[in-house]
Amino acid sequence: MTRSNALGEYLRARRELVDPADVGLHVAGVRRTPGLRREEVATLAGISADYYLRLEQGRDRNPSTQVLEALARVFGLDATATQYLLGLSAARSRRRRPRREVVPAGIRQLLDVIELPAFVESRMFDVLAANRLATALSPRIRPGENRLRSMFLDEDERELHPDWERMIGGMVAAFRTSLGTDGDDPRLTQLVGELSLGSEQFRQLWARHDVKPLAGKQLKMQHPDVGILELRLEKFPVGDSGGQLLVIYHAEPGSESARSLALLGSLASDATRDTRTSAGG
Repeated sequence: MTRSNALGEYLRARRELVDPADVGLHVAGVRRTPGLRREEVATLAGISADYYLRLEQGRDRNPSTQVLEALARVFGLDATATQYLLGLSAARSRRRRPRREVVPAGIRQLLDVIELPAFVESRMFDVLAANRLATALSPRIRPGENRLRSMFLDEDERELHPDWERMIGGMVAAFRTSLGTDGDDPRLTQLVGELSLGSEQFRQLWARHDVKPLAGKQLKMQHPDVGILELRLEKFPVGDSGGQLLVIYHAEPGSESARSLALLGSLASDATRDTRTSAGG
């Protein structure tokens, strides 16, 4: 995603994903390109083909809300994607100073006392802080790691997730939502470039420009020490933090997964005690 023509890139990506039959168009013969043609989008949205072309090419970057909402209806966008589209038009290209990410002291204290795997991530899905249970769940959940990089480029992390193929598309879409329209961070360009070169799956998913709400989800993990875990992942915004999220894993009370999660906590505590004993001589 570049700030040079973010709106046009998004419009083009969504246009190519729409089946003409879904918007009532009859297609005769074979098309050379997928999705809708520009003139078809313009007709369905009630605007001129030339004006729509200018939007895609980035020659007009100030469409009205009514035009964007009409395009959202043509593309079948949900509320989250429509809001994202409106934000792309409102965004202004400007270089921002990188800000140092600081996890609030109260949240760090919460990580220490909560008896569930939990960590804090930035808008770019960098792990900023994590408790021992989160690191016991996955060694890649530790400060300095990036969750998107781990999921796509670390084979050990991928093996923890039997449903990797099903869940990864949602993760990329949530990543776009987390970033919003602020895509001028050089770290983002570097991360997207690295992932695009290292993973064909990421490159294809990123090109779709999907967005989805930053909501909780069900997931399954195959842990080497405690076996299958069926968990719920919740994400909570950290106030006045510039977009940080508190991420917590939990299991249904009384379930086999809850017992396995408790066992994992005991193993992590034993490992911590052993390390302290060894360090103490």
